[in-house]
Amino acid sequence: MASAFLQVMIMLAVLGAVLLGLYALTKYLPGAWRERGQVLIFAGPAVFLVFAGLFVPAVRTIVASFRDDKGKKWLGFDNFHEIFVGRDTRLILFNTFTWVIGGTLFVVIVALAVARFADGMRGEKVAKSLIFIPAAIALAGAGIIWKFIYAGPPFEVGLANQAAKAIPGLPASLGGDGDKIWLVDRNIGALNPPSSAPGMNTFLLVVIFIWAATGLATVIFSAAIKGVPEVLIEAARVDGATKRQTFYKVTLPYITVTVVTVATITAIAALKVFDIVAATTGGNFGTSTIANEFYRIYFVQNRSGFGSAYAVLLFLLVIPVVVMNRRAQQRAEDRS
Repeated sequence: MASAFLQVMIMLAVLGAVLLGLYALTKYLPGAWRERGQVLIFAGPAVFLVFAGLFVPAVRTIVASFRDDKGKKWLGFDNFHEIFVGRDTRLILFNTFTWVIGGTLFVVIVALAVARFADGMRGEKVAKSLIFIPAAIALAGAGIIWKFIYAGPPFEVGLANQAAKAIPGLPASLGGDGDKIWLVDRNIGALNPPSSAPGMNTFLLVVIFIWAATGLATVIFSAAIKGVPEVLIEAARVDGATKRQTFYKVTLPYITVTVVTVATITAIAALKVFDIVAATTGGNFGTSTIANEFYRIYFVQNRSGFGSAYAVLLFLLVIPVVVMNRRAQQRAEDRS
């Protein structure tokens, strides 16, 4: 182990010495070529690492998605066809869209509300620090924490069951008897959702994501709100606008680009969510998502071709989110 570490450090030292030597040689180049050479020396290694670490694996994954699990036989779109005709595929897709739509919407709304009402209040820093704490916890850790909260029989530590039991007249289907197994039960109260629709346990997992992601979004929104020029705020107040009107008519339009950016980051994080599901249900009980299915198929079942098709599908679903983000940012910039 020590020898391998030493070899890596020697290689890095040699690479640094070579780059510094090449940089020194650029001083002898003509003016225009000198600048180009310096840019190439500093940007070249980064571009190479991006190419080797991102582009090449992405191309290999795309190619693998069209081959069989041994990587020998060309299957065309058979792996993708298998995904969409699978018995549980519709549920997996709907679960993923629930995370993306519900998780992103509530994170943005809650974070904006907290950032707005906490701005300028007494104890603002303490309040924002407490809200930010969950963001410092790994998503797997957040899943384990909430697994205790949702714990059901035979465990007696579940806060959700204790809280539901304390509500008089609450039906047993909603935990009124204190014995509900929240992460297993798909029923939403007395309603039994279709096999292709997300269950109550999926929505409870999304709550964990909202709890973990809201803190960072709040900090970003708070910084954006504080960046609104005071001149605009004062002008609105002079015109007789209330605090609510000032926020919706002045502040919110001014920070639209920030809102879109946070929504995009949150949506992408929700789209590829894996940690929370793996730490709580393991993708069982109708809670699996695309990322969990990719892991189960590629690493557990060792089906490289079919698993690669899930990875490509996840990549394709990210593209519309990025495109919509860019268009929304462009419209916001045009309005400003």
